[in-house]
Amino acid sequence: MAAPPADVTSTALRPAPPHEGTGPDTPPPDRARRKPWLLYAILFAGYLAAGVWMNLGVGFIFTDSLSRVAAVSGVLLSRDPHLAAIGFVFTPLTAFAQLPLGFLGHWWPELLRWNLTAAVMSAAFMAGAVIQIRGIARDRGCPTVLVVVLTALFALNPLIVMYAANGMSEAPFVFFVCWAVRRLVRWIRSDGVHDLIAAGIAFALAYLTRYDAIAPMIVAGALVGLVTVLRHRPVELHPARGDRWWAAAVDVSIVVGPGFAAFAAWSFTSWLITGAAFQQFSSVYGNSAILEQSGGGDTSTPVGRAMFSLTEMAVLGPAVPLLLVIAAVLAVRRRDAEILVPFTVFGAVLGTQSLLYLMNSTFPFLRFYITIIPFAFVLVVLLAPLRAPVVSHRPGHFAADPKPIPPYPGPSPLVAFAVCLLVGSTAVTTAAMGNPRLAALEHSIASAIVPGRQDPDELAILRTFGSERRIADYLDSLRLPEGSVLLDTVESFAVVTASENPKQFVITSDTDFARILDDPAGHGVQYILAVPNAKRGVADAVNRRYPTMFETGSGGVGALVLEMRNDGGTEPEMWRLYRVTGQLRPGG
Repeated sequence: MAAPPADVTSTALRPAPPHEGTGPDTPPPDRARRKPWLLYAILFAGYLAAGVWMNLGVGFIFTDSLSRVAAVSGVLLSRDPHLAAIGFVFTPLTAFAQLPLGFLGHWWPELLRWNLTAAVMSAAFMAGAVIQIRGIARDRGCPTVLVVVLTALFALNPLIVMYAANGMSEAPFVFFVCWAVRRLVRWIRSDGVHDLIAAGIAFALAYLTRYDAIAPMIVAGALVGLVTVLRHRPVELHPARGDRWWAAAVDVSIVVGPGFAAFAAWSFTSWLITGAAFQQFSSVYGNSAILEQSGGGDTSTPVGRAMFSLTEMAVLGPAVPLLLVIAAVLAVRRRDAEILVPFTVFGAVLGTQSLLYLMNSTFPFLRFYITIIPFAFVLVVLLAPLRAPVVSHRPGHFAADPKPIPPYPGPSPLVAFAVCLLVGSTAVTTAAMGNPRLAALEHSIASAIVPGRQDPDELAILRTFGSERRIADYLDSLRLPEGSVLLDTVESFAVVTASENPKQFVITSDTDFARILDDPAGHGVQYILAVPNAKRGVADAVNRRYPTMFETGSGGVGALVLEMRNDGGTEPEMWRLYRVTGQLRPGG
């Protein structure tokens, strides 16, 4: 077989046989294949301990995280348990992953009350993300010391630790994106179909975690198609011009096919059950509606929003611009195409988030830019010279030529400088996470860990969901039968997750919710939990059906039995619990 053209396939060295080119610091093949289960277990245990401390010890529970726990409760523990209760406004994987542990809520309700099922989920995925970063470094043959240092720095990054502990979707998203990047970097050298298959699965699962995964999936498909077309030049084994386009189409379909299948399946299922394929955009509970209910989103100028996105990326990855330039120069000198993978995949994620915020279609949250952290670490890995073959069970026709791996040249001053940049970046990130403007969601934890910092607003946020737990405790003390309390989970989901008897609630995902909402008394409802008909409360189904329920008990038909002011840092400002004393009239 003729060798591929130098200007195409020399972008990556071909793997050496296991017995060739091993330097004194290169791990032997059997060790390289050893699964890092012990390291994973240590990481998982550490992140889970942080999660228990943050959620249960400090009481710092993220709203989006607990809302997914409420979906798990609806699927497993409600009076009308069914899988569709997982909801279609947001992607399902974050909640699906909690279902096995959520089932234990029958006997251990504290798992849901304190967001612990979500903490287990995020700890497991973020530990996996650390293993992927380690794997990228080992695949390249980085010295053991460098692998250990990079793994430790990434694992201990404060934002990585926080999102490993808080149960948010960032942990699985970072894991799947890092997995896809690792497999595509391997494919550049191996041309192996297994690497493309794994990358495609990773993108599909990333989409089921966050909708914005569609962008890196499409960009990665374009990159794979371009590389395949360049490899299949007419002078090669496939002289017909159509052959290379066919090969490119096959490779692209392997990468994007699973993701588009996930997109089609999820959209079709949503349409089949709810009548709307894209609830995120059309539902009163979706992001667009939340922005409108919150006051129209960010009021700054487009330039101000663009600068905010750049600032967020700068505090999470201040070294990325310099690392990218250095890595690009080295890649050109080495004819190494691997840098194209992290640049396109991570760049697509960050670009999508920046564009959405520029369009005023999302929130000014630091977490949306978290992928710049693994981007920086992968760039440092690519600064190191290639010193290990990619072990592929089925390398493709265009796998790199077997060549002896050069001996270990000793510590690289350039790589050492890059590692120092990562250390400095971590310090910048740590400082930024205490800034309310830059870290709107994260900064409150500072009042729990920084001596002498007892900010009243931050302490209020740390008390979030305390009022909901007290409401749940009151209702549990009444020993009510099934279906006795009507509420919409848009604002009151934390009441449901905090209760030891979730079957007492009639919630939005119940298949008979609309029918019971029309005639609560006729269906045995004894109490209605109401929130103010303002801000997000305008989406509350009780307020939409009975607009004066919160203010007057729908014209006095409901008798006020409990009023609970929210002493946390979120909406709503107050709850009112009404006993149903008569026939409610829709619109009253």
